[in-house]
Amino acid sequence: MKLLTIVGARPQIIKAAALSRAVAAVGQGRVVEHLLHTGQHYDHSLSGRFFDELGVPRPDFNLGVGSGPHGWQTARMLEGVEQILLGNHYDGVVVYGDTNSTLAGALAASKLHLPLFHIEAGLRSHNMAMPEEVNRVVADRLASLLFAPTAEACTNLRREGYVENTIVESGDVMYDNALHFSAMAEQAPSLATSLGLEHKRFVLATVHRDFNTDTPERLRAIVAALEEVDRHFMPVVMPLHPRTKDRLGSYQPRITAVLQPVGYLEMLQLERHAHVVVTDSGGVQKEAYFLATPSVILRPETEWTEIVAAGAAKLVDADPKAIVDACQTLQQPSPASTNLYGDGHAAEKIIAKIIAFAQ
Repeated sequence: MKLLTIVGARPQIIKAAALSRAVAAVGQGRVVEHLLHTGQHYDHSLSGRFFDELGVPRPDFNLGVGSGPHGWQTARMLEGVEQILLGNHYDGVVVYGDTNSTLAGALAASKLHLPLFHIEAGLRSHNMAMPEEVNRVVADRLASLLFAPTAEACTNLRREGYVENTIVESGDVMYDNALHFSAMAEQAPSLATSLGLEHKRFVLATVHRDFNTDTPERLRAIVAALEEVDRHFMPVVMPLHPRTKDRLGSYQPRITAVLQPVGYLEMLQLERHAHVVVTDSGGVQKEAYFLATPSVILRPETEWTEIVAAGAAKLVDADPKAIVDACQTLQQPSPASTNLYGDGHAAEKIIAKIIAFAQ
């Protein structure tokens, strides 16, 4: 069976590492996987280094699309993916999550009548103003198999009328990766130590969502809150996404450490050793939970509702007072329950289901 896996953003490359391991372990001799990188994240620090660090095979195809308005970017990806699919024989297409790369891959596969397998299906923020919500809803509607990472995601799909035998509660491939790579991360040189930071005595912050970075008053409010946390509570460390750096311009946040984007293993280290993580990233919310670190979510809602319900995260939007208060009051959660995100073998289950689907 020949699969085309489509990635375009840093989190998808990380997720692809789990699936590639499963292809080698479960699908050996039965599945051939080719990787297509749309180039949605074209900065080496956000993309290239992850292939090297995580042992993901280099892409067989790279569209090199780069950044741009949503419609323009998605159109270029759709055209490129379609050309690859028309020029090669594939038995199915794998997409992840909720990016424009996900949408383009889903549309191309559907129009060419190829089976589509959506990993991280069923997630809902219930906010259609988010491009990610539109992308994930469309990908779910077009998918042949819906790999839902949680029971709540399955419930969402059933509520929306999806056929039961297309829904698979697979667990979360990011949990697979957290278990696989966390020991490796701890053996690597400590970035926190090199910055003079103590275990559980600093705050880690990431900001990259366009509704935060591209709305000046929101970005100013978030940065002001982080500066206050740094002055009056704990040092703040902030790996700076290229978009955020661009929107900040010449302004340098007055916090302890503003970093270039860090690698996946360095990020796992920082998430494990931070007192609290302040983020608008869905993936970082989950990784923090897996590593028993609370998270302060810079959004009015999240698709990972289980973390908030468990008391391991708090939604604060861009409210400076709420951000500061949550950093000071959130308590360290218990280690992640495998009942929420599976047993660490989600990718193997996914590959086994795809093989069974094709038979």
